[in-house]
Amino acid sequence: MNQDDMRALVDRLNETAYQYYVLDEPTISDKEWDAMYDRLVRLERETGVVLPDSPTRRVGGDPLPAFEQHRHLSRLWSLDKAQSIEEVRAWAKRAERLREDAVAGGEALPPLRYVVEHKFDGLTINLTYENGELVGAATRGNGEVGEAILPQVRTVRAIPMHVPYKGRMEVHGECFMRLSALEAYNRTAAEPLKNPRNAAAGALRNLDPKVTASRRLSASMYGVDYIEGRSFRDHAEMLDFLRENRFPVSDCELWADDIDAVIAGIHEIEETRGTLDYMIDGAVVDICDYATRRALGYTDKFPRWAVAYKFEAEEVTTKLLDVTWEAGRTGKLTPLAHLQPVELAGATIRRATLNNWGDILRKRVRINARVWVRRSNEVIPEIMGRVEEFEPDEREVEKPVVCPACGAALVEKGAHIFCPNRDGCMPQIVSRLSHYASREAMDIDTLSEKTAAQLFIDLGVAEPSALYALTVEQLAALDRFGETKARKLVEAIDASRDCELDRFIHALGIPNVGRKTARDLADRFGSIEALRQADAETLMAIDDVGGIVAGSIVDFFADPASAAEVNRLLEAGVTPKAHEGVKGGPFEGMTIVVTGSLESLSRAQAEQLIRDLGGAASSSVSKKTSLVVAGEKAGSKLDKAQKLGVPVIGEAEFLARAGR
Repeated sequence: MNQDDMRALVDRLNETAYQYYVLDEPTISDKEWDAMYDRLVRLERETGVVLPDSPTRRVGGDPLPAFEQHRHLSRLWSLDKAQSIEEVRAWAKRAERLREDAVAGGEALPPLRYVVEHKFDGLTINLTYENGELVGAATRGNGEVGEAILPQVRTVRAIPMHVPYKGRMEVHGECFMRLSALEAYNRTAAEPLKNPRNAAAGALRNLDPKVTASRRLSASMYGVDYIEGRSFRDHAEMLDFLRENRFPVSDCELWADDIDAVIAGIHEIEETRGTLDYMIDGAVVDICDYATRRALGYTDKFPRWAVAYKFEAEEVTTKLLDVTWEAGRTGKLTPLAHLQPVELAGATIRRATLNNWGDILRKRVRINARVWVRRSNEVIPEIMGRVEEFEPDEREVEKPVVCPACGAALVEKGAHIFCPNRDGCMPQIVSRLSHYASREAMDIDTLSEKTAAQLFIDLGVAEPSALYALTVEQLAALDRFGETKARKLVEAIDASRDCELDRFIHALGIPNVGRKTARDLADRFGSIEALRQADAETLMAIDDVGGIVAGSIVDFFADPASAAEVNRLLEAGVTPKAHEGVKGGPFEGMTIVVTGSLESLSRAQAEQLIRDLGGAASSSVSKKTSLVVAGEKAGSKLDKAQKLGVPVIGEAEFLARAGR
């Protein structure tokens, strides 16, 4: 094979990596990519040739003796901070006043227009390109001089090592660790990382590039401060240039014609930050027009044409007071951390999650130690690790040997601890009943967790199938019931016999199978019997069903107790039916994304309507998306649809197409 063939192989690998890491639209399987990569490695070993942009350079080389200094071609400015919405308005007023002064002085400047973007919580990086090649990378440092980290940055797969533009330039942005990457890393790490920001900063400032590579960092570029051979009219043109040159760019660009729209954009970002796979600690507001930026200029520290609005912190430290263990419906015991109360993201936090016993050991968590706690939106806070300082009254968390609820001897499976007493452990039984009756499952109105506990204690109802034998007379005799409530519950249980297949699958409580996976399984197999017969290989052919989920499904139906309960439910008259959309319906064959708030429908109702009329409802926008339905405060999904050329309609047209 000649070097031209090697060039073609490198180009193909880089192209598919760009589609995967930047566009989030993989075009080949991991297996195919790995095979090409292994072939390239063999060729490089045989020929002794490694092309400058070969993906093999991303694995990290030998450790560096020390960091060298790098002087930026253009200064990297920090941003002035706004701690309140009033301060954002005050900044905008100052900017407008400066613009008016410049116009009065003879400059022709357009009205102020803004863009609101994510303020990434990572480490700023500055990339230098010459003749289309990545030749330098550095930290921000003091804005003029930073530390050279090119070997480390090369391991970040989203950053291009070769770009079409041949002029000398410096591009800056943020390097960060995704929450999913942090979680995956911590599952096998001898010492888990406490938070994604420190993980990214520590990786980039580690002298061993192999450590950087192991953390699978991501990046988003948002500025071109120095460039030879061209200029930009405004922020949008600059972002388009970055995309054309295959840089990773955030899909959050909220354009605003006035300060009220800016404030709305800030609130939208703050409300949705918990849905992101990376941490942000605020929103950045920029004036778009570059001539206006030049007219406004800089203070000694900051540009006058940009400001950063800081959100409330999502991470704090506090003291761990105790750990208790709680059994769930599968018998798995989950440790619950009891904390010294602390304010975090607008709420008082008293409890937090620890995943399992292995999690406690890896994070070196101890009673009375100070710990890092992270909270995202309404998700229960999670302990990320301990603060390094030791407290004099610290003590080890005790590993349970018997179930705190029923006293049964516990068993260990990997990092998890289980109570095997499926039929005699009250928390397991009550959780199974309440999950079966929940709104996302069989939707049995009035059967709350409290009612499920009462049914178990007073009537011995230990399995969902036993619900269908209950009578009004039995229930009316119970405390706090009466005939009216009893009749309503019996009617609701009876109505659940006629159910949708996906709800029934979800109601069974198969480990690792949530509502979406249940819907995918129902769409693929069409009946509970077909699902029961499926093997792991068949299951893994479904998108988003991996080995763990497939194994859970196979094991569930192979378990005699679970299989017997499914049979009892079917014998009790439960008749799960596959959901069938309208053949030839207006949305048949279409993949549709709903974003923003609709006036007449909730998002769940709109997505169900799409499925009812033959379409598929998706949560993410890609080139495969047929249509986007945009309601009020439609954000980054709308922006991405417009960039990809995906058709966008409003609520009125959506309802009209649906015949409503």
